[in-house]
Amino acid sequence: MSGLKIDLELCKGCGRCVKVCAAGALKVENKKASVDEAKCIMCGMCKDSCKFDAISLEKDEAGVSLADYHGVFVFAELSEEGPLPVAFELLGKGRTLADALGVKLCAVVVGFETEKHAASLIAHGADEVILCDDPVYKDALEEPLSSAIVSLVQREKPEILLFGATMFGRSLAPRVAARLHTGLTADCTVLEIDAETKLLRQTRPAFGGNLMATIVCPNNRPQMATVRPGVMQALEADESRTGTVRKDAAPAAPFSGVELLEAVKAAKTESIKDAKIIVDAGRGVGSKKNLKLVKELADLLGGSLGVSRPLVDMGWSEYSHQVGQTGCTVAPDLLILCGVSGAIQHLAGISGAKKIIAINSDPDAPIFSVAHYKIVGDCMEVVQEMIRQRKTEA
Repeated sequence: MSGLKIDLELCKGCGRCVKVCAAGALKVENKKASVDEAKCIMCGMCKDSCKFDAISLEKDEAGVSLADYHGVFVFAELSEEGPLPVAFELLGKGRTLADALGVKLCAVVVGFETEKHAASLIAHGADEVILCDDPVYKDALEEPLSSAIVSLVQREKPEILLFGATMFGRSLAPRVAARLHTGLTADCTVLEIDAETKLLRQTRPAFGGNLMATIVCPNNRPQMATVRPGVMQALEADESRTGTVRKDAAPAAPFSGVELLEAVKAAKTESIKDAKIIVDAGRGVGSKKNLKLVKELADLLGGSLGVSRPLVDMGWSEYSHQVGQTGCTVAPDLLILCGVSGAIQHLAGISGAKKIIAINSDPDAPIFSVAHYKIVGDCMEVVQEMIRQRKTEA
């Protein structure tokens, strides 16, 4: 049987393993180390730290029986108002994946008093909603939630498990993947089912965004990925859809060793992530002075200003306006790109835009490959004409 093994004859109870265990799975009692197998993530840190070779890792050589895994699961992260928008976006993509495989799509909700959220998840594409509902999950700490999800996955055996790449999702998903001994592809921009192998093809920017890598997980389950908010498209809510709702019967996770003393809300600031109209400036605008004209056009259209990374690096704009792989992923109804060349890092952040107008003096600029409308010319001349016409209309 796989697991962490401690040779009590060799163990001296020094506690070095306890200090390096990030999962809190080890303790020393009666001068001997012991392991909580439910918490152990098999990372091997304790084995490497032991001077007495008292710790070993044993893994089943038979591997995972892939035939036992079916279904697409989406972790529906909650806020005080309900499921985050990324949860509905993942359900939209999950619906496509589940239909391609001929399996069910399930939304997983972990929290307290969560039943009220089930209807909206079903309306957005879920066939089933599983509620891990207990007061221990109220504070949304990573350890209790990861324990709940790991326990659920080990019993339900989904073949695909998706998380939103929010701050919390990026902390939670790796913990789950490590304990399930499976892979995790972060910040995916494309998810699709391979027609021949039925594997999940997970595409993300790699090597600093200079190329796109497609990753598969052929030997372990579930196939796990995180997706940035705004990359996938949510389905329109269909209130007539029906689905099943059930509460997870697993016991609540034990106290994780972390206690939330106080929650302090950050000051609410406007984010371009939620903007319906964005005017996005690249290096082609020429100067910081010209950026003010781009901002004026954005204001006249009732939208927000976005910029490419070089403009932030040069100090022309704040990071909160940066669009792209290292900035914000946006999905506006209208995106106007002014002097943006179309570097792959930038394209990774705008794939969800519904309508794209690109202005560039280079007729072969890569940005035109994703644009719905293309304007070849000096971007600032075009921006000034847009401003003039908008003011005339007003």
